[in-house]
Amino acid sequence: MSDKPAIEARENGPFVAKHIRNMKGPDGEDIEVKATMALCRCGHSGNKPFCDGSHEKVGFKSDSGEPSGKDKILTYEGEEVTVTFNPRICAHAAECGRLAGHVFDPEQKPWIQPDKGTRAEVEEVVAACPSGALALKRADGGREHRLTERCDITIEKDGPYWVQDVTSPAGAQAEGMSSKKYVLCRCGMSGNKPYCDGTHHDEGWTAE
Repeated sequence: MSDKPAIEARENGPFVAKHIRNMKGPDGEDIEVKATMALCRCGHSGNKPFCDGSHEKVGFKSDSGEPSGKDKILTYEGEEVTVTFNPRICAHAAECGRLAGHVFDPEQKPWIQPDKGTRAEVEEVVAACPSGALALKRADGGREHRLTERCDITIEKDGPYWVQDVTSPAGAQAEGMSSKKYVLCRCGMSGNKPYCDGTHHDEGWTAE
Protein backbone atom coordinates (compact mmCIF):
# COMPACT_ATOMS: atom_id res chain seq x y z
CA MET A 1 0.00 0.00 0.00
CA SER A 2 1.35 3.39 -0.99
CA ASP A 3 2.15 5.90 1.73
CA LYS A 4 2.25 8.80 -0.71
CA PRO A 5 0.22 11.77 0.54
CA ALA A 6 -3.18 11.74 -1.14
CA ILE A 7 -6.67 13.17 -0.79
CA GLU A 8 -9.91 11.46 -1.75
CA ALA A 9 -13.29 13.15 -2.11
CA ARG A 10 -16.18 11.11 -0.74
CA GLU A 11 -19.41 11.55 -2.68
CA ASN A 12 -21.62 14.00 -0.77
CA GLY A 13 -19.16 13.71 2.10
CA PRO A 14 -15.78 14.88 3.37
CA PHE A 15 -12.28 14.82 2.00
CA VAL A 16 -10.30 11.86 3.27
CA ALA A 17 -6.63 12.84 3.56
CA LYS A 18 -4.07 10.07 3.93
CA HIS A 19 -0.39 10.16 4.87
CA ILE A 20 -0.34 13.95 5.09
CA ARG A 21 3.03 15.02 6.48
CA ASN A 22 2.14 18.46 7.77
CA MET A 23 -0.81 20.83 7.91
CA LYS A 24 -1.09 24.45 9.03
CA GLY A 25 -4.15 26.32 10.24
CA PRO A 26 -5.41 29.79 9.27
CA ASP A 27 -3.14 31.51 11.78
CA GLY A 28 -0.04 29.58 10.77
CA GLU A 29 -0.34 27.13 13.63
CA ASP A 30 0.70 23.50 13.16
CA ILE A 31 -2.23 21.10 13.21
CA GLU A 32 -1.59 17.56 14.38
CA VAL A 33 -1.97 15.11 11.52
CA LYS A 34 -3.00 11.47 11.56
CA ALA A 35 -2.49 8.72 8.99
CA THR A 36 -6.10 9.18 7.85
CA MET A 37 -8.18 12.31 8.43
CA ALA A 38 -11.68 13.31 7.37
CA LEU A 39 -11.67 17.01 6.47
CA CYS A 40 -14.83 19.10 6.23
CA ARG A 41 -15.84 20.32 2.79
CA CYS A 42 -19.50 21.15 3.38
CA GLY A 43 -18.63 24.32 5.31
CA HIS A 44 -20.76 23.46 8.33
CA SER A 45 -18.67 21.30 10.65
CA GLY A 46 -18.44 22.51 14.22
CA ASN A 47 -14.98 20.96 14.45
CA LYS A 48 -13.27 22.49 11.42
CA PRO A 49 -11.08 21.58 9.69
CA PHE A 50 -12.28 18.09 10.60
CA CYS A 51 -15.58 16.54 9.57
CA ASP A 52 -18.20 16.05 12.29
CA GLY A 53 -20.94 14.60 10.08
CA SER A 54 -22.68 17.92 9.42
CA HIS A 55 -22.68 17.22 5.68
CA GLU A 56 -25.48 14.70 6.27
CA LYS A 57 -27.56 17.14 8.30
CA VAL A 58 -27.31 19.95 5.73
CA GLY A 59 -27.76 17.70 2.70
CA PHE A 60 -24.41 18.58 1.14
CA LYS A 61 -24.12 17.64 -2.53
CA SER A 62 -20.68 17.25 -4.04
CA ASP A 63 -21.90 17.94 -7.58
CA SER A 64 -23.94 21.10 -7.00
CA GLY A 65 -23.40 24.57 -8.43
CA GLU A 66 -22.11 26.12 -11.62
CA PRO A 67 -18.42 27.05 -12.03
CA SER A 68 -17.55 30.73 -11.86
CA GLY A 69 -14.98 32.31 -14.14
CA LYS A 70 -14.18 31.42 -17.72
CA ASP A 71 -12.13 28.30 -18.35
CA LYS A 72 -9.69 30.05 -20.65
CA ILE A 73 -5.96 30.72 -20.55
CA LEU A 74 -5.28 34.44 -20.90
CA THR A 75 -1.81 35.70 -21.78
CA TYR A 76 -0.11 38.86 -20.52
CA GLU A 77 3.13 39.55 -22.35
CA GLY A 78 6.11 41.44 -21.01
CA GLU A 79 9.59 42.19 -22.30
CA GLU A 80 11.31 39.87 -19.83
CA VAL A 81 8.55 37.53 -18.72
CA THR A 82 5.08 36.53 -19.89
CA VAL A 83 2.34 35.43 -17.49
CA THR A 84 -0.73 33.29 -18.17
CA PHE A 85 -3.91 33.23 -16.11
CA ASN A 86 -7.00 31.00 -16.06
CA PRO A 87 -9.95 32.69 -14.25
CA ARG A 88 -11.69 29.35 -13.61
CA ILE A 89 -8.83 28.18 -11.38
CA CYS A 90 -8.43 31.40 -9.39
CA ALA A 91 -9.41 31.09 -5.71
CA HIS A 92 -9.11 34.83 -4.93
CA ALA A 93 -6.33 34.24 -2.41
CA ALA A 94 -4.88 37.59 -3.53
CA GLU A 95 -1.27 36.54 -3.00
CA CYS A 96 -0.48 38.31 -6.28
CA GLY A 97 -1.74 41.66 -5.02
CA ARG A 98 -0.09 41.23 -1.65
CA LEU A 99 3.33 40.50 -3.12
CA ALA A 100 3.30 42.69 -6.23
CA GLY A 101 0.23 44.90 -6.34
CA HIS A 102 1.92 47.22 -8.82
CA VAL A 103 2.04 44.36 -11.34
CA PHE A 104 -1.17 42.50 -10.45
CA ASP A 105 -3.88 45.12 -9.99
CA PRO A 106 -7.57 44.44 -10.77
CA GLU A 107 -8.14 48.20 -11.07
CA GLN A 108 -5.81 48.52 -14.08
CA LYS A 109 -6.34 47.24 -17.61
CA PRO A 110 -4.96 44.78 -18.36
CA TRP A 111 -4.88 43.72 -14.74
CA ILE A 112 -1.50 41.99 -15.14
CA GLN A 113 1.33 44.17 -16.49
CA PRO A 114 4.60 42.22 -16.16
CA ASP A 115 6.79 45.14 -17.22
CA LYS A 116 5.78 47.11 -14.12
CA GLY A 117 7.87 44.73 -12.04
CA THR A 118 11.00 42.64 -12.25
CA ARG A 119 11.21 39.08 -13.50
CA ALA A 120 12.04 37.97 -9.96
CA GLU A 121 8.91 39.65 -8.57
CA VAL A 122 6.70 38.00 -11.17
CA GLU A 123 8.27 34.58 -10.59
CA GLU A 124 7.74 34.95 -6.84
CA VAL A 125 4.06 35.68 -7.37
CA VAL A 126 3.59 32.74 -9.72
CA ALA A 127 5.19 30.46 -7.14
CA ALA A 128 3.03 31.89 -4.34
CA CYS A 129 -0.26 31.50 -6.24
CA PRO A 130 -1.84 28.56 -4.38
CA SER A 131 -4.27 27.50 -7.09
CA GLY A 132 -1.92 27.49 -10.06
CA ALA A 133 -4.15 29.96 -11.90
CA LEU A 134 -0.99 31.93 -12.66
CA ALA A 135 1.87 30.42 -14.63
CA LEU A 136 4.87 31.52 -16.66
CA LYS A 137 4.85 31.13 -20.42
CA ARG A 138 8.02 29.51 -21.73
CA ALA A 139 9.77 30.35 -24.98
CA ASP A 140 8.43 27.11 -26.49
CA GLY A 141 4.86 28.19 -25.72
CA GLY A 142 4.38 25.83 -22.80
CA ARG A 143 3.25 26.91 -19.34
CA GLU A 144 5.38 26.55 -16.24
CA HIS A 145 4.02 26.51 -12.72
CA ARG A 146 6.35 27.35 -9.86
CA LEU A 147 6.20 26.03 -6.30
CA THR A 148 7.11 27.74 -3.07
CA GLU A 149 7.98 26.30 0.33
CA ARG A 150 4.64 25.27 1.74
CA CYS A 151 3.37 22.32 3.78
CA ASP A 152 1.10 19.63 2.33
CA ILE A 153 -2.09 21.40 3.40
CA THR A 154 -2.43 25.05 4.37
CA ILE A 155 -5.85 26.23 5.52
CA GLU A 156 -6.70 29.75 4.37
CA LYS A 157 -8.66 31.84 6.86
CA ASP A 158 -12.29 31.79 5.74
CA GLY A 159 -11.11 30.12 2.56
CA PRO A 160 -10.08 26.84 0.96
CA TYR A 161 -7.43 24.23 1.54
CA TRP A 162 -4.17 25.07 -0.23
CA VAL A 163 -2.60 21.77 -1.24
CA GLN A 164 0.87 21.09 -2.58
CA ASP A 165 2.67 17.86 -3.53
CA VAL A 166 -0.33 15.71 -2.62
CA THR A 167 -2.18 13.43 -5.05
CA SER A 168 -5.40 15.20 -6.05
CA PRO A 169 -8.89 13.76 -5.46
CA ALA A 170 -9.87 14.46 -9.06
CA GLY A 171 -8.39 15.13 -12.46
CA ALA A 172 -7.91 18.58 -13.93
CA GLN A 173 -11.21 20.42 -14.24
CA ALA A 174 -9.82 23.46 -16.03
CA GLU A 175 -7.37 24.10 -18.84
CA GLY A 176 -3.74 24.20 -17.75
CA MET A 177 -4.43 23.14 -14.17
CA SER A 178 -1.39 22.10 -12.13
CA SER A 179 -1.18 18.62 -10.64
CA LYS A 180 1.42 19.79 -8.12
CA LYS A 181 -0.60 22.51 -6.41
CA TYR A 182 -4.30 23.23 -6.23
CA VAL A 183 -6.99 24.52 -3.88
CA LEU A 184 -9.90 22.47 -2.56
CA CYS A 185 -13.29 23.92 -1.67
CA ARG A 186 -13.96 24.17 2.08
CA CYS A 187 -17.14 26.26 2.07
CA GLY A 188 -19.26 23.74 0.16
CA MET A 189 -20.44 26.30 -2.39
CA SER A 190 -17.93 26.00 -5.24
CA GLY A 191 -19.38 25.18 -8.63
CA ASN A 192 -16.13 23.46 -9.57
CA LYS A 193 -15.97 20.91 -6.73
CA PRO A 194 -13.82 19.43 -5.41
CA TYR A 195 -11.77 22.49 -6.34
CA CYS A 196 -12.32 26.03 -5.11
CA ASP A 197 -13.63 28.57 -7.63
CA GLY A 198 -13.59 31.60 -5.34
CA THR A 199 -17.26 31.41 -4.34
CA HIS A 200 -16.35 31.64 -0.64
CA HIS A 201 -14.93 35.10 -1.37
CA ASP A 202 -17.91 36.24 -3.41
CA GLU A 203 -20.42 34.99 -0.80
CA GLY A 204 -18.51 36.25 2.23
CA TRP A 205 -18.25 32.79 3.78
CA THR A 206 -16.61 32.48 7.17
CA ALA A 207 -15.42 29.39 8.99
CA GLU A 208 -16.81 30.53 12.34
